[in-house]
Amino acid sequence: MNQGLLAAMRDAVGAKSAVTDPAVLAAHEVDWTGRFRGRALALARPGSADEVGQVLRACAAAGVGVVPQGGNTGLVAGAVPHDAVVLSTARLDTLGRPDPGATELTAGAGATLERVQRAAMDAGRAFGVDLAARGSATVGGMIATDAGGIHRLRYGSMRRQVLGLEAVLADGSVVRGLPGHDLVELVAGSEGTLAVITEARLGLVPSWSHRATALISVDDIAGAVAAAEHATTTSPELEAVELVDAASLALAAARGGQAVPFAAPGPALLVELAGDQPMLDALTAVLSTLPGLRNAVLADDGPGRRRLWALREGITEAIASVGVPHKLDVGLPMAKLAGFVETLGPTVEGVHAGAGVFVFGHLALGNLHVNVVGPAPDDERVDDAVLRLVADLGGEVAAEHGIGRAKARWLSLARSPDALAMHARIKGMLDPGGLLNPGVLEAGPPSR
Repeated sequence: MNQGLLAAMRDAVGAKSAVTDPAVLAAHEVDWTGRFRGRALALARPGSADEVGQVLRACAAAGVGVVPQGGNTGLVAGAVPHDAVVLSTARLDTLGRPDPGATELTAGAGATLERVQRAAMDAGRAFGVDLAARGSATVGGMIATDAGGIHRLRYGSMRRQVLGLEAVLADGSVVRGLPGHDLVELVAGSEGTLAVITEARLGLVPSWSHRATALISVDDIAGAVAAAEHATTTSPELEAVELVDAASLALAAARGGQAVPFAAPGPALLVELAGDQPMLDALTAVLSTLPGLRNAVLADDGPGRRRLWALREGITEAIASVGVPHKLDVGLPMAKLAGFVETLGPTVEGVHAGAGVFVFGHLALGNLHVNVVGPAPDDERVDDAVLRLVADLGGEVAAEHGIGRAKARWLSLARSPDALAMHARIKGMLDPGGLLNPGVLEAGPPSR
């Protein structure tokens, strides 16, 4: 570690917040899945935007890269350092009270989603984005990846909730909006490559007093797609339509100590409505017109709904309990979804015989989370085969988890040369030294 840089960081953030202890760094050198590992030179924990600026200036002077890191819940190695300084937003966790109209609040980049949700709830409102990792995912990381989550269908992704930003550029400049320009649109989804987000002004949404949830079984993925498309056109109160394939359902149920609620194996949909009056009748009406519905379990009470949601939100940890997964978050046109899932199994089997394949996700948005367990963490043949299949079907190689380092080599499958060149020009203007999150969102040689 450059001792001059370490001294400068200690001057900026204090000795206790500039860390080189290998035992502490270890937790910041690996992603949530355990698949991707790197090496941190040091860990900086700034407590203000000005301190972030001082750290960035010190790193720039030393020619050392900086990897912003929030809750480290990412799944594409977007916050894994490679001989770089990790800049943690943990101390940037201030959370303001909602304004008198309870329509907005200000949150530091290190504030967790769960804290934002609780503050909104205390004010009689709600926050429009929800994730299973709510207890550890942070505001800054969610904006940087433009997180979607289970309520994106109704409220949109993270950038839709952000009314204003404070961020620090690579040269240490602190910006709070730019006259005539939209800082939110520039930074949201940039995965920490253009600026370090330090604070955000967040919009709040209504807090519905009633919810009803159903887990339904259908014959196949084509039936699930048809049901999802029908549901989205029949109910303005629809808040979630989530796919759980048979393998994911069985695994999550077993790990959670539940029985699979349907006798016949097959994919399931989790459907939820929310409004200001009892929703069970409305949900029953939606289900009564769904094509291909085989069976359904409904709940409008808290414990019943939580049991159903556990079969969706418990999938990620259940998969991790059986192996290190290759996580391939992708987007497909609705017309191609069923064909993709039907082809997926044989495609994976052709590359790695006996691999476990689990598919779930935000079906009504065409966003699927493909998880493959079996191949070694550094074996990218399955990744390559699946992402090429997605591209051949006109899909996106990344939907809500981002590109990170894990998918950088496949970025050219879904981005035109002109689009990649535009990103490179913007990066070059805001971060000419390539200081921020080096290796992330950087496409390599063309993949085909």
